Parts: sequence; structure tokens; C-alpha cells
Amino acid sequence: MQTVLITGSAGFIGYHAALRLLDEGLAVVGLDAMTDYYDVALKEARHAQLRDKPAFTEVIGRVEDPGLLMQLFETHKPDFVIHLAAQAGVRYSIDNPRSYLESNIVGTFELLEAARAHPPRHMLLASTSSAYGANTDMPYREVQKADHQMSFYAATKKSTENMAHSYAHLFDLPISMFRFFTVYGPWGRPDMALFKFTKATLEGKPIDVYNRGEMQRDFTYIDDLVQAIRLLMDAVPTRDAEAKPHDSLSPVAPYRVVNIGNSNPVPLGDFIAAIEKALDMKAERNLLPMQPGDVPATWADATLLQDLTGYSPACSIEDGVAAFVDWYRSYYKV
Repeated sequence: MQTVLITGSAGFIGYHAALRLLDEGLAVVGLDAMTDYYDVALKEARHAQLRDKPAFTEVIGRVEDPGLLMQLFETHKPDFVIHLAAQAGVRYSIDNPRSYLESNIVGTFELLEAARAHPPRHMLLASTSSAYGANTDMPYREVQKADHQMSFYAATKKSTENMAHSYAHLFDLPISMFRFFTVYGPWGRPDMALFKFTKATLEGKPIDVYNRGEMQRDFTYIDDLVQAIRLLMDAVPTRDAEAKPHDSLSPVAPYRVVNIGNSNPVPLGDFIAAIEKALDMKAERNLLPMQPGDVPATWADATLLQDLTGYSPACSIEDGVAAFVDWYRSYYKV
């Protein structure tokens, strides 16, 4: 039985990825710190479902704790690593930057050192579409420069890309970095717009709409994202492989960056309309200026993902939002 180490397994994406792999018959070692950045009870409810699977091993701890990941690699010798543990959120990084330094940068260093000592077949590390920063040439392509991050969160994630590349080069570690584009769906994070908008509308409260609604996001449904990750596990980068012009494969390391997005930017107004339709309620809008560190639009070119896996995310915003609303009503009994 192949073993996958998933960091951040009680998080939104980590939970869904772990459940998918367990259902396929793989063994999963799930590491999570259960931090209180958002509702710990929601994280515990996700892990409770994973614990029902006999091939799941739960580990509670922080990725940045010295030696913890080294111990897990020594004990379980994972074939694959999916590194999702991170301090997330653009706006929170303005108020609490040290948590991003410790979790994102120090935690990734601990992971890379453990992999150096006990190399897995393939390491898959989460970055973010925010790494594209001030780029205005859209859709975003992996071969574009990404040098002007707009938030400390994005800066730490771009730093982990650079760190991972150096380890891939020096120690021949196959590494794929994912740049996720606005992931949403059932069991989502309470700090994300879909969760906050749904909650506020049901409670009859106004929703905060930044940049007065002049925003676009490439919303990516969670099942599409997990399917892409699962297929990319087998798309192992190799040193000196022949790469197409749009392939981000490094010329000096078994390393590449891959966008995972729906390739369809949706205006924020249309996103809110989909929530209103699913709830059969109107949302009261509180129009606000742009938040520091935010960007007005994201849009993924997913050509590389298609080339590597034959797969392209396709869930519509209407179907994805409706699925989230159904989950939210069921989970919170509203």
C-alpha cells in the first residue's frame, strides 16, 4: 500500500484530498496543528471523518516544530507528500506576519530537510495564485515572471517556491508546486468570501464587497482541484526532460510550477448572484474600497495542467455554489 503524507489534513483542501486518497485505497498520514485561525470545531469535524478510515494516521503538531517532520518521514517513509499546511489569508498577513514566516517558510524548510534525508517519489507543494502579484497580463501563465507580490502571504508562498527549487536542484528531489486559484466548495474555510457571504445573508446582515464589486476571480471547485492533484501525483517532473514552450519545468532541476484553476474569471457580482439564487434570498451589499494587498482579478491559464494530465476543471459557479449552500444548511442546520 502506498503512503501519502498530507500536511494540513484538517484544512479545507487537505481534508478533501485525504478523503479521496483513502477512498482509493492509499494510506494517509495526516498532520495538522488545529490552529485557531478559524473555527477549530470545523477542523475537528473534518478529521473525525478521516479517522473513520482504517488507513488514516492522525498526527497533531506544527510543521515548523523542529524534528517533527523528520520523525514522520523516518517512521512512515511516504511515497508521496502533499504539503498544504500553511498560514493562509491575504488580509490576516497584514496583522500577524510572524505566523506566516513560521508556518509557511520555516515549516517548508523542515519539510524539505526531511525529504532530503528520506526522499519520496514526488513532493507536491501548495503555492497560490497570489504569487503572480502585480502582473496584469492575463491569463496567468506559469512561465511568466512573478516578482512583485502584493502581500506578505504571497511573498512567503513565492519564497517557498524558490526554496523548493533549490532543494530539487541540489538533492534531485522531484517537486511540483501548485498555484491554486480561489478554491471553494463544501467544508470550505470560514474566512473565505463564499462562507462569509452565505452566513451573513442567512442572518440578514450585509456582506462586505471590496473594490465596490469591481473584482474578478477564477473560482475553482474543490472536487476539480482534488482531481487535478490526484492526477498530478503521477506527473513526476524529471531533470532534463523535453519541455514545451509553456512548460515551467526547470532547466536545472526536477521541478515545475502548475496552475490549478477553472480558466474562467467570474465577476464578483455574478458570484454573489449565484449565492442569492442558491439561498433564494437577496444579499445586502456594503460597498468598500480595495483592501491592502488584494488584487482586482485572477485568471489561470490551465494549458499545462491539461497537457500533463488530460484534465481541465469544469464545474460551473452555479453548481459549485449550490453544493456549498446545501452543505452549509445541512452542517449548521439552517
